[in-house]
Amino acid sequence: MAQQVNVDLVLAQATGPYLSAVPPEVRVVDLGAKRVLGSLPALARYLKRERPAGLISALDHANVIALWANRLAGHPTRVVVAIHNTPSQDSSNANSLRGRLIPLSMRLFYPWADSIVAVSKGVAEDFTKLTGIGQVEVVYNPVILPDFFTRAEEPVDHPWLTPGEPPVLLGVGRLTRQKNFANLLRAFAEVRKHRAVRLLILGEGEERLALQAQIKELGLEADISLPGFVQNPYAYMKRAALFVLSSDWEGLPTVLIEALALATPVVATDCKSGPQEILAGGRWGRLVPVGDSAALAKAILTTLAEPRKAVSLETYAGYTQQTVVDEYLHLLRGTRVSPPVLEEHPV
Repeated sequence: MAQQVNVDLVLAQATGPYLSAVPPEVRVVDLGAKRVLGSLPALARYLKRERPAGLISALDHANVIALWANRLAGHPTRVVVAIHNTPSQDSSNANSLRGRLIPLSMRLFYPWADSIVAVSKGVAEDFTKLTGIGQVEVVYNPVILPDFFTRAEEPVDHPWLTPGEPPVLLGVGRLTRQKNFANLLRAFAEVRKHRAVRLLILGEGEERLALQAQIKELGLEADISLPGFVQNPYAYMKRAALFVLSSDWEGLPTVLIEALALATPVVATDCKSGPQEILAGGRWGRLVPVGDSAALAKAILTTLAEPRKAVSLETYAGYTQQTVVDEYLHLLRGTRVSPPVLEEHPV
């Protein structure tokens, strides 16, 4: 970075597998709350005590808590709220009460923010249609970090990713309904009828038992592996023959950008939001309809049969850490000159 900025990472609870990845120069502040909603008093006290110049929050509940805490603190901290998923999908897939509260809380409280950020154009458009708020900036996630390519060269402790083994398809993400790995398993079963290939899915989540049962039902235990969460998925991506995104919805699927940057061929569902933007409408990888296992299998087979293409800087230049840091610094200073991406949209 061109200048030094002091950064606090403020968490409702300072736990989780990613905590060890926080750089030592970042101070971790544990609010000691059991849930995000319960962190409001502690966050307000933190803002009043520390008087930070800016506060960046993400995810629906955290955004609302951040905005309320800033009001209670009574200090002119610039607040930037970020939307990382497709709001209409989050709303429709939540329970009935939460599904109604998500758009309502956005309409009522997000205008309190100094800036509203969406991680993709698709997310911004969806947010505006849902809330009627048109003052939205698009800033992509900082996907390509300084050590990204170095970490991709690290060794991988999996016997399938060694020379002489059949090609490996890779999926990465939480084992949840949103990621729809069940559809990937169905597509893989069809692919397996036509050629020798294996499937690795990295991640952990509540769908593990259901996916394991599906693998057994398909009779593919010898060809599919679920290693769980891994600290360095980039090394797996680098060695995979193909990366597959099977999600029903997203915001900006960073794993797709990571795979592209490593010159790993990709196939993705054309879900809201992100894949269309990232893959330039299919220029950088095949897009298939959401939930269509036959189309997914066909795209996988076709891509596997093609020669691997060289990586293009164009595929990931907008997602580098420095590019995104500069964008957020301009937002926090109120100096970003780009106009809002959308007009007001009647609800």
